[in-house]
Amino acid sequence: MSRIGRLPIQVPAGVTVTIDADNLVTVKGPKATLSQKVNPVITVKQEGNVLTLTRPDDNKQTKAYHGLYRALLHNMVVGVTDGFAKTLEMVGTGYKAKANNNGKQLDINIGFSHPVILQAPEGITFETPNDTTIVVKGADRQQVGNLAADIRAIRKPEPYLGKGIKYQGEHIRRKEGKTGKK
Repeated sequence: MSRIGRLPIQVPAGVTVTIDADNLVTVKGPKATLSQKVNPVITVKQEGNVLTLTRPDDNKQTKAYHGLYRALLHNMVVGVTDGFAKTLEMVGTGYKAKANNNGKQLDINIGFSHPVILQAPEGITFETPNDTTIVVKGADRQQVGNLAADIRAIRKPEPYLGKGIKYQGEHIRRKEGKTGKK
């Protein structure tokens, strides 16, 4: 069996899971409501406060779906209870960010001739604990990760001075630069 797919998913109190006839799983919790269509090959069962996923055979593609959908459903349960966050750091002179409109808008000054203004999609909020740190929060792990990647893509960290937007804890491989004539 798949090592990830065979693990049961514990559903905490305050979270309701509904499974439709066409394998549409909806998870409703205190933070949000998320839904995911599961491939019909995988069977999702709820017994009490435990979700289990089973597969009919040991086909390679079926094994892959088994682990994938177990991970997606687990992320949904964690997202509606705790939520997910990605932290980005800005490195560079004069680089700063500010969250506006209760975290729904992000203004970034990153060395361009104009500020970059981003609007948060539904279910996502921005926080700026200081001028050079951006925190993207939300219940949907995929959406939080994609938005953080889009913010990082505005100005990727460059290898010579390390300036740009990077994930917290990300290591930037540095280059030496020019060495003059001798």
